[in-house]
Amino acid sequence: MPPNRYYSGPLSDHFDGMRFFNPGQPATDRSFAEVVRWQAARGAAPWPRSVPVTPARPEARVDGLRVTSIGHATLLIQAAGLNILTDPVWSERASPVAFAGPKRVTAPGVAFDDLPPIDVVLLSHCHYDHLDVNTLRRLHTAHRSLMAMPLGNDAIVRAAVPEARIAVGDWHDRVPLGAGVVTGFTPANHWSARGLGDRRMALWAGHYLETPAGAVWFAGDTGYGDGAIFRDIRARWGAPRVALIPIGAYAPRWFMAAQHCDPAEAVAIMREVGASHALGIHWGTFQLTDEAREAPVEQLAAALARESVAPDRFVAAQPGEVFDF
Repeated sequence: MPPNRYYSGPLSDHFDGMRFFNPGQPATDRSFAEVVRWQAARGAAPWPRSVPVTPARPEARVDGLRVTSIGHATLLIQAAGLNILTDPVWSERASPVAFAGPKRVTAPGVAFDDLPPIDVVLLSHCHYDHLDVNTLRRLHTAHRSLMAMPLGNDAIVRAAVPEARIAVGDWHDRVPLGAGVVTGFTPANHWSARGLGDRRMALWAGHYLETPAGAVWFAGDTGYGDGAIFRDIRARWGAPRVALIPIGAYAPRWFMAAQHCDPAEAVAIMREVGASHALGIHWGTFQLTDEAREAPVEQLAAALARESVAPDRFVAAQPGEVFDF
């Protein structure tokens, strides 16, 4: 068996010495035959080639708590004077190559050159729609940001950006980011890979930001599973002021359920972590799965109505939208 190319460390309840895994949760691995079955069904809804976006121009610093949606899982969090980006992707494609792979249908909600000084970059895992080395190189050159990421992802980033400032953590670790802000690495029901031979060799995680302006939880990518990890996050960290929860890339359910929650499960996650407010992310930028582009928004509205949750508590974030909390 080839060694883990990204991480070497002690065994744990989610690392077997070779690969990371989701303890007690449905398996995320899918066989080649299952991939062929999914693709052969040709169930993908048509998406528009482009959707207009009105980009925001952020202030340099914000004393309170503000979140600007940039697209997919990329958000600008401005909290108590600190500027933080999550899973930044400014490339045209979520792909290892520039000429193929899922292409953006929405421009970034903030132009790269309009970004304020970026103090911190939070990475959740190494899939190409979340860890984009071209964007990380640009951010390092322009901002010299501190980059915080789960175990093993540092090897990927270091290979692309040798001089990067990197902080690494395991699930439940806490890392200070400056200005009184701390990130805690939270479990997620997901997986990782950059190619064909490195499945689950780098860890995946969310980030729980403790800030003087309130707590923000960035869930990363996650399936719902039995919901245990979300109840545990609330017990360990407390109820966040704002939760950033994925609502897209969920169809077909037989293939995606273990790794990506759907909008109804996203509402359940919001309630189980006890978030006062939530933003729906990870939808409408790259077509990764079968659902129609607007389906996550429609299904989120239906789920909120069923659960008697006020619609202004959980909003599907559009690129360029700015939310003050």
